[in-house]
Amino acid sequence: MVIGGGAREHALVWKLIQSPKVAEVYVAPGNGGIELIAHNLAISPVNIEALAEAARQYKIDLTVVGPEMPLTLGIVDLFQSRGLAIFGPRGAAALIESSKVFAKELMQKYGLPSARGRVFTSSAAAKEYIQSQPPPIVIKADGLAAGKGTIVATSRKQATEAVAEIMERQIFGSAGDKVIIDEYLSGREVSLLAFTDGKTVAGMVPVCDYKRAFDGDVGPNTGGMGSYSPPGFFGPHQIELARKNILKPAVSAMAQEGEPYQGVLYAGLMLTPNGVKTLEFNARFGDPETQVALPRLKTDLVDILMAAIDGTLDQMEILWSEECFVGVVIASAGYPGDYKTGFPITGLDRLDKEITVFHAGTKAQGGKIYTDGGRVLTVVAGGKTIAEARAKVYSQLSAIRFEGGYYRQDIAQQG
Repeated sequence: MVIGGGAREHALVWKLIQSPKVAEVYVAPGNGGIELIAHNLAISPVNIEALAEAARQYKIDLTVVGPEMPLTLGIVDLFQSRGLAIFGPRGAAALIESSKVFAKELMQKYGLPSARGRVFTSSAAAKEYIQSQPPPIVIKADGLAAGKGTIVATSRKQATEAVAEIMERQIFGSAGDKVIIDEYLSGREVSLLAFTDGKTVAGMVPVCDYKRAFDGDVGPNTGGMGSYSPPGFFGPHQIELARKNILKPAVSAMAQEGEPYQGVLYAGLMLTPNGVKTLEFNARFGDPETQVALPRLKTDLVDILMAAIDGTLDQMEILWSEECFVGVVIASAGYPGDYKTGFPITGLDRLDKEITVFHAGTKAQGGKIYTDGGRVLTVVAGGKTIAEARAKVYSQLSAIRFEGGYYRQDIAQQG
């Protein structure tokens, strides 16, 4: 069973059913594309009690958690207490994502390379501190804010206003009870994820994603408008440095804190002139990173997930393809703000066989697929080079149509 209903979950299902060990996959709640290859269950990802009951009812042998909220609510703790196999960190370990303050204090305590930063519980103190900082200034809400809790202010005035919005007007609710004010790091961003059983850390392939809505990295932050792998600027040397200095120490730190971390650890990194530094940690597979990383995975995903649960990841050899992949998100007009849904999607049956489409905000009705979310589809292609993969995916995008659909034209332009 896979928990979630986005393109990340579609990619997970797509990969899992390639395993000869998998007979059936159930997805809660799933989407219109997932329905074509698995069984959708009308259960919310945050209704963890109902999910545990479904795992019992359908005799599920392995559950994989996509989004962060069920992890934060303790779905892994609940499943484990009932003897149900589940891949992901326990609720207290998932704090590494659900509390930026927890993550920042962990990094500072154990000397992980990251931005200089301070934690504030008072807006007055935060505003006073801002006056001594050179812009740009980074303000982060402590809790989960659907990927929108980080604001890069280009002036002290803008930074002060951001603190007022987060802490006083509570635009992110209780997620803004505390804030972190970080120094601004310049460089190139990359996501490096790893499988871990709490001891062994098995790195995945690096991925670059694009968070801004429009070309040229302008517009509001989104959940991600596209991605590519591998980035040419982040080679084996940088990967090994990040694994040695960030991912392994983070897993070791969690164990020392008395909360061993099992599952996927996602490090958002910045390659700065002073080396690789940590921007943030997430406690699950990335979206849209998963959509271009999993097509490169040659080892059976089920074997990896079970080894992470069983504590035998050190016995696994995980192999990745040299092929390059580019994924472009097609979104609804207005996203990440207000948008309309229910528009029919055409052209999905006219794409080249080499193109893979992972559904996110879609629903199936009467044999047709309709829009049902902000990010609607991730369209993915592979090639020998990033340029080849990019050319393939962009040659196909115009075939897919729905009212108001838009996508960025510059994904992987600087691979």
